[in-house]
Amino acid sequence: MALPTYAGPLERFWYYAFRFICCLIFFFLIAPIIIMVPLSFNAQPYFTFTTEMLTLNPEGFSLRWYEQLFSSSQWMRSIRNSLFIGVFSTIIATTLGTLAALGLSRSEMPYKGLIMGLLISPMIVPLIISAAGMFFFYSSVNLAGTFPGVILAHAVLGTPFVVITVTATLVGFDNSLTKASASLGADPITTFRKVQMPLILPGVVSGALFAFITSFDEIVIVLFLASVEQRTIPREMWSGIREQISPTILAVASLLVLISIMLLTTLELLRRRSERLRGLSPG
Repeated sequence: MALPTYAGPLERFWYYAFRFICCLIFFFLIAPIIIMVPLSFNAQPYFTFTTEMLTLNPEGFSLRWYEQLFSSSQWMRSIRNSLFIGVFSTIIATTLGTLAALGLSRSEMPYKGLIMGLLISPMIVPLIISAAGMFFFYSSVNLAGTFPGVILAHAVLGTPFVVITVTATLVGFDNSLTKASASLGADPITTFRKVQMPLILPGVVSGALFAFITSFDEIVIVLFLASVEQRTIPREMWSGIREQISPTILAVASLLVLISIMLLTTLELLRRRSERLRGLSPG
């Protein structure tokens, strides 16, 4: 919003001071990421800028760490594991979260507050406590150290995001549309598929992306539940930092930043589409 012409000296000062403070906070948050990306092209096995890099000498830059990443069997296995676990946990979380949000949106649903609190509790409870509880429970049912165990654990963490985003989308949903569909002879499945789903789809996809990001970046539960065969990218990065520090970690981190930017861009486009469907002007 532009500064009005009638603003006084104090208002003008706060107008520019507020924006300066916001820029400082943004720089504080984004600077480590910005520095990390060029370091991933360092020709030397260092985590600092070399003289050649500071002088923009082409000899100081190299793709050797990206080549090492894609030629390493350990890293490629962790990438496949992260994608496999992330995709299947997202499918489970999206299905369960969407059904839960639809149920909570019904006016006759009892104890909505209690049920919502239970559903979003994985976001509130410290992750180390959830991981320890899952480890003891999954060990008793022989799911610890297996792909199904890690997938179910990540689905538990991703479901709250789906519930929240779909519930927020359903706030502006016109329930008279479902009643009209039922009055025309459509069964509940047809009503959901042709009436509800197209309108809540941006919220469902947004929740699914959040669930996927949660699974893709999660490490605490993987440390508790996963064996060597289920090592994910964060687990491999954590192990690499402890055992042998290599700039390959910076290459992996740079790719993860790129993926995060793409997902956030998708979320913003979905948000704008959702607002257009609800008759709002995208902000």
